[in-house]
Amino acid sequence: MDAKVFVITGPSGVGKGTLIRALRERVPELDLSVSATTRRPRPGETQGEHYHFLSDEEFARHVDAGDFVEWAEYSGNRYGTLRSELESRVTAGRPVVLEIEVQGARQVRTTMPDAVQIFIEPPSEDALRARLVGRGTDDADAVARRLAVAREELAAKSEFPHRVCNDRLEDAVGELERVVRTALH
Repeated sequence: MDAKVFVITGPSGVGKGTLIRALRERVPELDLSVSATTRRPRPGETQGEHYHFLSDEEFARHVDAGDFVEWAEYSGNRYGTLRSELESRVTAGRPVVLEIEVQGARQVRTTMPDAVQIFIEPPSEDALRARLVGRGTDDADAVARRLAVAREELAAKSEFPHRVCNDRLEDAVGELERVVRTALH
């Protein structure tokens, strides 16, 4: 059986990372693909574990070489999934989760039509704003930019066959687990 690829997307601040951590506790056979980014590491983030932190020049070289399954620019930084990162897991027969932005999810839909696409949505725009401000990683301008992008991304939710509202964490994780287990079996 081919290993499944799960694309989990949604606006910044919706809780994708938190949901994926909880999902992987419940479905431990899932591997997480580590994305590459040009953004600076946040406190506590480790190279190769949270992201592959690349310079603009390194990222551009990978783009030119066709090394990304998908890549996108988001809030002034570039993010992407290295083909080698994904293929090593899929070849080993491990189901893998991609935590990516909506632009990237659209690219994966084209390049990997069998990938299971899941959109995480907030209960409201106010809840999303509160989460972005509450995590304290961005200044007011960055939060405003992320919210503007989030409005565009939320308008795309109907493109995704699976949608999970992250209102109550336990309910959202349960729904996400149901989608994943159904696809795996």
